[in-house]
Amino acid sequence: MSRIEELPDDFDESLNLKDAPPSVTQNLPQPGFDAFAVGNETPFPVNEEGLKARQTDPNAPELPPAMASVQSHSSKDLMDMMNKTPLFMTDMENAGDENGENMLLDALQALQNEGSRAEVAQSFKGQGNEAVQELKWIDAKEFYTKALAVINAKEDKWEKPEDPKEEAELLVKLEEASYSNRALCNLELGNYRSCTLDCAGSLKINPKNIKAYYRSSLALFKLDKIAEAEDSVARGLAIDPESKALQEQSKKLAERKAHLERVAARKRAEEELLRKQLTMLSTALKARQIRTRKTEQPPDMEDAKIRLVPDPLSPESTVEFPAVFLYPMDAQSDFIKSFSEMNTISDHLEYIFPLPWDTKKEYTVGGVECFMQTVSGGLIKAGKNLPLLQILTGGKVEVVDELVSIHIVPISKTGKFIAEMKARKSG
Repeated sequence: MSRIEELPDDFDESLNLKDAPPSVTQNLPQPGFDAFAVGNETPFPVNEEGLKARQTDPNAPELPPAMASVQSHSSKDLMDMMNKTPLFMTDMENAGDENGENMLLDALQALQNEGSRAEVAQSFKGQGNEAVQELKWIDAKEFYTKALAVINAKEDKWEKPEDPKEEAELLVKLEEASYSNRALCNLELGNYRSCTLDCAGSLKINPKNIKAYYRSSLALFKLDKIAEAEDSVARGLAIDPESKALQEQSKKLAERKAHLERVAARKRAEEELLRKQLTMLSTALKARQIRTRKTEQPPDMEDAKIRLVPDPLSPESTVEFPAVFLYPMDAQSDFIKSFSEMNTISDHLEYIFPLPWDTKKEYTVGGVECFMQTVSGGLIKAGKNLPLLQILTGGKVEVVDELVSIHIVPISKTGKFIAEMKARKSG
């Protein structure tokens, strides 16, 4: 993830964000250190009965107190006791004792509410700033969210401030900064829409917050909302024309806008070219009196289609069709990607025959007849030596889904084939 050039107003601008944060291992116990050794403290009270039940060897040495406190309880009991410890707590409803009380949790909550509303919000915001300096964006976002929750809470459960006016002014500044700072976190985390919403929250309080305009433009740029990003930059530059960050962002937006305009222009040109080609092809087919029809589920022929060759825009070009040779008496077929209107069926049969699966040698150029279905569902005999154009012209047959279908049948089996087709039509 790329670094964001600017930080919240109250951060240490000399901080080098490229430096890795202090390793978490610095705060972990060092090798040889026993976390429970001091005073033989135990994490949980020892369940003597449970410990005896788990000791199968009577000659085994006595366990240290810390290990005994863990092994004397079941997994479920351990989870329940850990849930009553703030550090491991996952279920607030079951965090209390049999009376529903938890002194440690109550103490922490009391500390959280200690001081005026502004003081508590300031504390959360300060923790957020520290987390940002360590590049802990998720933690920082959570602290800013807590600060905003305190600021906007309907119930006032904090101490009364000594100076209410000063408190109110501080709360406004804290809210603006918390929104702006959380926007930075969302930007780093890739939550671009949330970033724009936080920037809007900050600008609603202070319409002259340059960093909010800047961060909003960065997020909008990531969302490819160039017009909105330009508007955000323009508003910021109207307040501070000398802002280098906004000036640089303005250049990036101009480059991206120009690129998108080139892409759009190229797409429009391609669409216009395609429209002209389709119009020319449609005109050519009508001039030849060739009927075409499309179904709701056309076959997948990849890039094979009816086309004008060599120039799709020239009325003097010839028409080429995808075609399929069907061998209905043997349930086989051959696909021909480009069948020119000037070629004959024999032109293609000469290089296709002999067929690798024709063990009886029934399929030869002179030993087969060709048929095509008519528009009404009947059959016509297609001359093998006639140009395809002559077969298709006149409207008796139609090209369905841009594919010319031709039935190839051995002469000895044409009677059977015709009978089957008639039966299928009448049925």
